[in-house]
Amino acid sequence: MEGEGSARGGLFSAAVLLAASAVLSRVLGYGREAVMSRLLGVSAEVDAYRAAFLLPDMLNYFLAGGAIGVAFIPLYTRMRRDRGDGAAADLLAVVLGTTTAVALAVTLTLWLATGALAPWVFREFRPETQELTVRLTRIVLPAQLCFIVGGVIRGALMAHGRFLSQALAPLLYNLGIIAGGLLLGRALGAEGFAWGALAGAVAGPLLATLIEAARTPEVGLRMRVAPLSQGFRRYLWLALPVMLGLSLLTVDEWYDSYFGQFVGEGAISQLVYARRLLQLPVGVIGQALATAALPFLARLYNEGRSEQLNETLQATLRAGLALSLLAGAAYLVLAEPIVALLYQGGRFGSEQTERVAALLRIFAFAVPAWVIQQIAVRAFYARSDMWRPMLMGTCVALAAAGLYYQLGRSYAAPGLAAAGAIGMSVNALATLGLARWLHGAPDLAALLESLLRGTGAALLAAGATALVPWTGVPGLAGHLLDLALAGSVFLVVAVGAGYALGDPPLRRTLAGLGRRLRRGGA
Repeated sequence: MEGEGSARGGLFSAAVLLAASAVLSRVLGYGREAVMSRLLGVSAEVDAYRAAFLLPDMLNYFLAGGAIGVAFIPLYTRMRRDRGDGAAADLLAVVLGTTTAVALAVTLTLWLATGALAPWVFREFRPETQELTVRLTRIVLPAQLCFIVGGVIRGALMAHGRFLSQALAPLLYNLGIIAGGLLLGRALGAEGFAWGALAGAVAGPLLATLIEAARTPEVGLRMRVAPLSQGFRRYLWLALPVMLGLSLLTVDEWYDSYFGQFVGEGAISQLVYARRLLQLPVGVIGQALATAALPFLARLYNEGRSEQLNETLQATLRAGLALSLLAGAAYLVLAEPIVALLYQGGRFGSEQTERVAALLRIFAFAVPAWVIQQIAVRAFYARSDMWRPMLMGTCVALAAAGLYYQLGRSYAAPGLAAAGAIGMSVNALATLGLARWLHGAPDLAALLESLLRGTGAALLAAGATALVPWTGVPGLAGHLLDLALAGSVFLVVAVGAGYALGDPPLRRTLAGLGRRLRRGGA
């Protein structure tokens, strides 16, 4: 029991650290988007900037990005338990060295081929926009090496209970983009932001990780290129379904970038502006809980403590579901002042605020699904079961392409946002069902109870907030005042309703956060 309490306490502490990082990262991300919206607005130039990340993001995803946490951490943890730190360090060396060598070769190939690939993928762009997309893609492509190398090392660090560089990496990355925009944006436009992204990737995902690894000698950081070694082959077997498979968590943005080119200039920009706002609750609740949970779930599985694993997963899912329902409700009633406060100004006018706010309201319905999917799939990854959830996720992602096409064609950008919300909800339900069938957990009846209780609390908070009138004060001060007043009402009612109507995991989570806040203020 003491070990179980210690594991849960460690999970909660790691989740709080990563949640704090996610909050700060999203705040910086909103600052980044605010700088861009005011300098560049909703334009073909911003579409080109967003499109420039499609090929680099695909490189990261298919090569290593998705596989590092879900395949490497459980394998590394098991190697440490069975054969000690030395064998685990050998595994890290071959995975790091071989992955880096492959990533370098693929990056160089893509850099040379970008001139032909980008215009073919974004053939609906005007020629000058295609040319800009090529130039920006070539700037941000090398950043993926920093993400891949740093990601492998951070996987080992998290297995040792070190989460600091994982928390710092997105903060420094966003700071780099902001600095690039502020220093170079007026002179170079979107290119200034691209150079900032490259600098931020070097500073955060790479250098911060190397510094923490140097201060953690038990990691034994070194590199060895050995693609035929037993350790790398074992990693590759676990990683292949993640590398080759698709998930709407990632593909949703790819689909919006691709299909967005067919629904009108600026559609990609509007969708990304709205999705960036969505990423706050998704990151703070879903990503933080899921990232922190995986090492603990993997350890429980490797120790043969399946009952404790299922209990920890169940509690994490229930808390995540209830919190995400509240977050989605907040976006429904606060979308317009949030968008106006963060984006409106310069080349981003009130008309664009209304359009992006409308998209954000649609995305709000997807928040619970995004959070649940990230947590639920860790039940498989902790057991090193990669193939079945990835095959299922790939089928859902490929089937959803037709939905994106049809809804985008019929309803433009709002249709693409709705397709993402529908597809992600189907994906999350399928993942829960598969986990229940294979592992006997989670308890779907308990999750339904959390859904009903959380929905009740969310409706109370949203209803009370909807009664708060806008102040009518013009400009930035008015947007800030509207958000402060309505947001305060939502927060007070949401916390009260959460305690009154919420399930035990939600009440424990709210109590734990309250204790943390009181300690911080003391």
